[in-house]
Amino acid sequence: MEWCERKGEELAPELIEKYQLSPITAKLLSLRGINTDAKLAFWFNATEDDLADPYLMHDMQKAVTRINQAIDAGEKITIYGDYDADGITATSIMMETLGILGADVHFFIPDRFKDGYGPNLDAYKKIAADGTKLIITVDNGVTGVEEVDYAKSMGVDTIITDHHKFQDKVPESYALVHCNYPGQKYPFDDYCGAGVAYTISRALMQDSMPELLELAMIGTIGDMVKVSGEGHILVKRGLKMLNETERPGLRALIKKAGLQMGHIDETDVGFNIAPRLNAVGRLDNASLAVDLLLCDTDDEAEKIADKIEELNDKRKTLTSKVYNSCLSQIKNNSWERNKTLVIYDPKFHEGILGLVANKLVEKTHKPTIVLTKNDRGIIKGSGRSVDGFNLFNALEPLKDKLFLKFGGHDFACGLSMTEDKITSLRATFEKSFKGIYNQNIRYYDCELPFSDLDLKIITNIKKAGPFGSDNVAPVFSILHPAINSCFYMGKEKNHIKLNIGKNNKNIDVVGFNKKYLTKILLPYVDQIFIELQENCYRNQIKLQGIIKGIIFAAPKLAVPAPVIDLRNEKYIMGFADRYLIFDKRNKNIASSLYDIDPAKITLVNDYNNEGEVAAFLDVPRNLQELNLALTNNYDQLYLRFIMDQLPVKQLPLKADFVRLLKYVYSHPGLAVADYRAVGLFLQITYDKILFILRVFFELKFVKLEDDRIFGVDNPIKRKLTDSNYFRATNSQIKFITDLRQMPSQKLLMYVNEQLKQH
Repeated sequence: MEWCERKGEELAPELIEKYQLSPITAKLLSLRGINTDAKLAFWFNATEDDLADPYLMHDMQKAVTRINQAIDAGEKITIYGDYDADGITATSIMMETLGILGADVHFFIPDRFKDGYGPNLDAYKKIAADGTKLIITVDNGVTGVEEVDYAKSMGVDTIITDHHKFQDKVPESYALVHCNYPGQKYPFDDYCGAGVAYTISRALMQDSMPELLELAMIGTIGDMVKVSGEGHILVKRGLKMLNETERPGLRALIKKAGLQMGHIDETDVGFNIAPRLNAVGRLDNASLAVDLLLCDTDDEAEKIADKIEELNDKRKTLTSKVYNSCLSQIKNNSWERNKTLVIYDPKFHEGILGLVANKLVEKTHKPTIVLTKNDRGIIKGSGRSVDGFNLFNALEPLKDKLFLKFGGHDFACGLSMTEDKITSLRATFEKSFKGIYNQNIRYYDCELPFSDLDLKIITNIKKAGPFGSDNVAPVFSILHPAINSCFYMGKEKNHIKLNIGKNNKNIDVVGFNKKYLTKILLPYVDQIFIELQENCYRNQIKLQGIIKGIIFAAPKLAVPAPVIDLRNEKYIMGFADRYLIFDKRNKNIASSLYDIDPAKITLVNDYNNEGEVAAFLDVPRNLQELNLALTNNYDQLYLRFIMDQLPVKQLPLKADFVRLLKYVYSHPGLAVADYRAVGLFLQITYDKILFILRVFFELKFVKLEDDRIFGVDNPIKRKLTDSNYFRATNSQIKFITDLRQMPSQKLLMYVNEQLKQH
């Protein structure tokens, strides 16, 4: 990870004066390219009345004309929505608009578990059969070629309103209203489904419809589309409307989320409101969420909001349960060394697979697919990826061979398949991953102005918002921070709070899930990057920072120590000139897992530089390898020893050998891969099973025929220690354990003595 400071043309003094901008507001706006009178006027003053003519959007006139015809003729209209926050709000916008116009309008939200995502032929058949004459899709539809053809054959017109990418073939719908249709004249190209629905509402009503902005805003933030251009108007004005909303459903949802009317911002929507709407579609039918947004009474809203809160709590519990189950599978199957993960359990809940896959990627830094089985016996899955690895490109060539359905983009995918293909997917996915290093560049805005550190700075920062996908929240740097104190928070003490001082002012800075940031590492913190926010605790509002990144550097000591023992620190600090490894198999792992430039990773045997700051990243296999590495001339040396390629972390118990041997003889003909399941039954991890089997092969207790394992008849009685592999592994484990557990003073004394001899 590399951090770079944003650059931008400073605002002219007359503009700063005209718009009465504080220094921090002027700075943030300039860094976002909002640096002219026209741009500033739009940023601060634009409203829904400044949005472009809705009829510039493709097929808008055709859509409006057909909808009005249906209303005049009393035809039944069905809104075909989607089960996420965007689809829910888009459906609500269309329902409310057509309801005002007196239409006979109904809605259908696909069930994630029965209907799947997007157009569904069976659903279209039911809608056509119930007398519908006009289907209007929202937040979906551009993939529904077969479905639209069927509707047309039954005398039903379809108006598609969508924002997703076009595929090779486009449905032959009556009208296609799309914010990014090629060649159209509408000036904004990144509305979400709710944004497109709101634009249709403006056209139908011939009015700016400000009362719908709060819904369009929730969809925009929930779908993470642009919050610049017209997206800025939707979010800014939508937040204002939300903070004044009279909608019973939204007021009930806000209450359940513990938010305060008048103080709701885009972060609250993204982390509290949209997830609650999403939770409904993850665990139940999202029609419930539409009912909430459209209900008229407080009592009804309260009842529905209670149900949604229960679903949201259940979503959290399920996500945690499945996540922990996945971690257990990784451990039991010895997948820690894998480059990718494919995790399957028929008991997993389909609705939270994507959330779990995302958490696993954050934890393991490996592209991950999580699978389960639905009621029809079909395997359903969601995948997430890491920076630098295109998940869609890796899996798309497999779709005809392995998948029933597949779709996605660079970092996420959804798929369905049959159970017998999981093993092939796991093997092929692993082969598709090449060792990568993607030097991610993150940007910060400027050095934190300690002289202006008071609550007013939040107000001034917010003037450059609302923030979102293409107008990211400001990040500030604290260079050479003076850390006055630290303590660990949370039930598991996995969060840290630092008090940082500079220029006679102090600020508390919180690092979530930064348990690795031990007191031993704090002197190495050279630069911290934070977002600023208000923290309300016991009715007191204080300014605090949230850590977004850290740069480490060697402490500036008068006489720097030549060798530093950091064996107990599980976090790689990126200030070494060279990372030395003893086993070449660790290079790709180190690069992807610890975000280290491969050019900085060198095999000890190939290293011939001098005067560098170096770190021993993995463990030598024996004392001779360590001594050879200590013949080099280092400016400074850090001892890490955090990686290895041991087949097992500790030798299996004798009882494990006995149980497995009995199992092999009583169950002849199993493949090696079958022993993953055997390991769960015998309560022996898969890596230990592989180790034991290799020892048995060497001692001729078992044999391999046609890739199947059989016991040898009347084997010669031999000791485990007769195995060279057993003895070599035992010796290596003992050496590595001693190296990692040796008292620091003793290890430093030995390493320094060896270095002096050369």
